[in-house]
Amino acid sequence: MSFFETLLLVVAILAGLSIIWSTIICGITPMPSSAVARKAMLALSCETGNGPIYELGSGWGNVLIALAKQFPNRQIVGYEISFLPWLISKLLIKILGLKNVHVYRKNFLNADLSEASVIVCYLFLEVMEKLDAKLKTESSQLKFVISNNFSLPNHTPVKTIQLNDFYGSPVYLYEWKG
Repeated sequence: MSFFETLLLVVAILAGLSIIWSTIICGITPMPSSAVARKAMLALSCETGNGPIYELGSGWGNVLIALAKQFPNRQIVGYEISFLPWLISKLLIKILGLKNVHVYRKNFLNADLSEASVIVCYLFLEVMEKLDAKLKTESSQLKFVISNNFSLPNHTPVKTIQLNDFYGSPVYLYEWKG
């Protein structure tokens, strides 16, 4: 095996271990939103004014980058705890020259979200419950929450887009009232 092949093997193993580690820590693998879900989330984002948009669990950056491109005059902030998806996002943002987006490798449950006007997410139910509790204590500028597939407990969406996918997944728009 050549040095290059060995290097590729080591990188692949480290990438795999990174995904496994983050899956254990987070309880779920980094799962990108589908193209149809991303399109629905972008459409709902158009109805949210002009304040900062935070994507929680920004993963590989597909929604984060689409938001940054669609809203070049808005601040876009992403949080991702998994190393490899975070790194890919950072690289894509740099390559694309997007100046209005920042992605942090940090657990958003430990981050200050009070500057967010809009929160966009694709999180499973247990984390949605934790997010709801967090937002009740620090949502000073929050106006909207957009969630792919999982509802925000104890809140009624103002709009729901039923996706034309295999599962008929919903994307929810909530007007945040705390």
